[in-house]
Amino acid sequence: MKNMQFENKNEFRKYCKNRLKKTNNKIKRDFLVNKKILKYIDEIKAKNILLYIPLKQEVNINKVIQVLKKDKKYNIFVPFMEGVSFKMVKFRLPLNIKKFNIKEPKNSFAKGKKIDLAIVPVLGVDGAFRRIGFGKGMYDRFFQSLPYKPKIAFVELSDCITASCVGESHDIQADIYITPYKTIKRGKHDN
Repeated sequence: MKNMQFENKNEFRKYCKNRLKKTNNKIKRDFLVNKKILKYIDEIKAKNILLYIPLKQEVNINKVIQVLKKDKKYNIFVPFMEGVSFKMVKFRLPLNIKKFNIKEPKNSFAKGKKIDLAIVPVLGVDGAFRRIGFGKGMYDRFFQSLPYKPKIAFVELSDCITASCVGESHDIQADIYITPYKTIKRGKHDN
């Protein structure tokens, strides 16, 4: 699949959405990705972590959230939508359902810590290791607003990667791409 060529981001996004619809064994895939995320967090010794509240078509990372919440050394943040972007808020219950069926905790006006790692859901990854997301650009705007660059891990239920460079310069790049059966670090490949 990596050798398939695509003319543009929309064509590749459509291809990835169709692949995602055909993905089976979601529970097993979620389990495998969660395990890899926890291993990566330990490997890079991240303490302040931006996660996400999963939508149905994304990797369910609730197990990662549960594990990290039990250990007081971790600070867990999640997106809180604001206009065309989001800010980080501390993860806490209850969660409210907002636009695009996104769940999030209540707003917080506390100043967020500098994050070490962001776990970001993707539809696909292009040849420049850029995120092909759902087309809203919220993650791109958020990361552009940060005065520093944390480690970024893309996660997905089924690998959808192309050698074509269909992303744009504002699309975020990852340090690592984690799927159930593949882990790819930028510049390195590990099946």
